[in-house]
Amino acid sequence: MTFVKRLAFLPTLAFWLLAMAGTALAEGPVSGAIGFQPPATPVAEKISDFHNLLLWIISAITVFVLALMIYVMVRFRERANPTPSRTVHNTTVEVLWTVIPILILVFIAVPSFRLLYFTDRAPADEVEMTIKAVGKQWYWSYEYPDHGNFTFDAIMVDEADLEPGQPRLLATDNAVVLPVDTTIRILVTAGDVLHNFAMPAFGIKMDGVPGRINETWAYVPAEHAGEVFYGQCSELCGVGHSYMPIMIKMVTKQEFAEWVEVAQEEFARVDSPDNRMAVAASAAVAE
Repeated sequence: MTFVKRLAFLPTLAFWLLAMAGTALAEGPVSGAIGFQPPATPVAEKISDFHNLLLWIISAITVFVLALMIYVMVRFRERANPTPSRTVHNTTVEVLWTVIPILILVFIAVPSFRLLYFTDRAPADEVEMTIKAVGKQWYWSYEYPDHGNFTFDAIMVDEADLEPGQPRLLATDNAVVLPVDTTIRILVTAGDVLHNFAMPAFGIKMDGVPGRINETWAYVPAEHAGEVFYGQCSELCGVGHSYMPIMIKMVTKQEFAEWVEVAQEEFARVDSPDNRMAVAASAAVAE
């Protein structure tokens, strides 16, 4: 291996070491991690695979451009090339540096569009349940229209009230409880300003827009039963933006059915008179 080739290999080696280090650290939300969180849904897995594909492509481009620059600097330096060429155009080179990037972009576009279509929404005949997430200043409200239409708010736990094992700025007083091995439609909206429902391990990042309902979906395999996943609002929604986390607890279908029975007694219905009055009062305060 020549000296020039060795130099060209170093950036790729460093990049891959950093990428692998980030993957090793990313066991959920970990301080200092630089990689993706481990995927918990098919969507997140496909996003991770697409990222890895782009990493190969961009690494190859980086190595090629660096090697070309080093070659030009060595081959055409003044000492080795005292009489410079006065060529200003080369049709072949100009065609190549136009066509090759186009082909690379077309190659990237195919899996990109396929991924966008896959993440958009689950087929209607596969959806087994629906939940609705409503962003508010500064907390989330959740509705379960398929299980009694009850609703509850999830507010961040203050640092002084955290229990052992609860992460700072991510734990909420009420967790979103969802069953594993279930295709879940997630409707996202907002009650005041723009919010964003982001759950990295699920591959979800969906805007909540007042007066509009956006749709996404999730399917978490059975091996994740009992695990808790965390996310946050990813839209600059005001001074309390960093204090409206998302906490989702995955349980078995039997445990979910038992939780629903308790939740129907504990939480108000969306269409109950008391809840409508509370929503109206909250809207008046926001105005």
